[in-house]
Amino acid sequence: MNEDKRVSNVTLWLVLGVAAVAAVALALSIGAGTVWPTRWFASGSLDAELVRVWRAPRVAAAFFVGACLSLAGLVFQGVFRNPLAEPYLLGSASGAAVGAAIALLLPAIVPPALSLPLLAFAGAWGASWLVLLVGRLGGEWQAGRLLLAGVALAAILAALRSLILMVYGDESTNLRAVISWQLGGVQTPTPGEVAVLFAVLAVLVLLVRSLAHGLDALGMGEDTAHSMGVRVPRFSAWAVLVASLATALAVSWGGLIGFVGLIVPHVLRWWIGPLHARLVPACAVAGGILMVLVDGVARAALAPSEIPAGLLTALIGGPFFIALLLWRRA
Repeated sequence: MNEDKRVSNVTLWLVLGVAAVAAVALALSIGAGTVWPTRWFASGSLDAELVRVWRAPRVAAAFFVGACLSLAGLVFQGVFRNPLAEPYLLGSASGAAVGAAIALLLPAIVPPALSLPLLAFAGAWGASWLVLLVGRLGGEWQAGRLLLAGVALAAILAALRSLILMVYGDESTNLRAVISWQLGGVQTPTPGEVAVLFAVLAVLVLLVRSLAHGLDALGMGEDTAHSMGVRVPRFSAWAVLVASLATALAVSWGGLIGFVGLIVPHVLRWWIGPLHARLVPACAVAGGILMVLVDGVARAALAPSEIPAGLLTALIGGPFFIALLLWRRA
């Protein structure tokens, strides 16, 4: 790694800490009505109640979604050895959305409270493995084939999801929830659910952190990774499983939100280098910060209406993706 790409841990976490505080403060303040920080803890104030009951849990869920997407993108890019890999482009998020649609629209078959995260995980995991298998056809990785397979699979899954909506959808709340998830929108958890989300996020960060050595080794090629003690097939299967879990959790709480898992790992690699031991916690925090800002703008830009967060990330991520393609071509 070039030394000029490194920053000290003190600088890294100082910048991320300041950015996190600023993002959270902004997201808590803006919305249908502005609530200044001096009013957040005012006793008996409706503004304070609004922040405590609605905005703070929503900000926490947005942070959770962004962190999960960033971690999933980091793992997918490392396993597939493709810097353009991310849950949305690989079809993993679309697979999770199909599972969520089945859970919501067929409640008589599967109770949604239990089946939604499980079916979302199954969809993300299955989609990831299909892309992985296509990418390995012929015995060698081909980044272009991998990306095209992901785009094609995402289109197929989108069509399948639309078919499920047409056949089983009605004017119920569940149908509206599925449509909302298609566009991307962070759900508001209860205080108890917020605690569970952050406990799950902590476990997820530890799981991804345990993959750091293997991901670094894979970056130097399968033969080198094998000589360093990495059992590549087993490691790849486990890494895809972890990334699929992160994708399913993000889709369960935020719907189809693209490009977060592409932008954050790239920016951090440029800034702090490619070693995953440092990238994992930084990606979790930076992804959370980005999603908190996006969700805040989504709530405030056209208040009292709300812009789907997935539309905003597409407006940001689309040009970023094109710039990456042009840079790689150059």
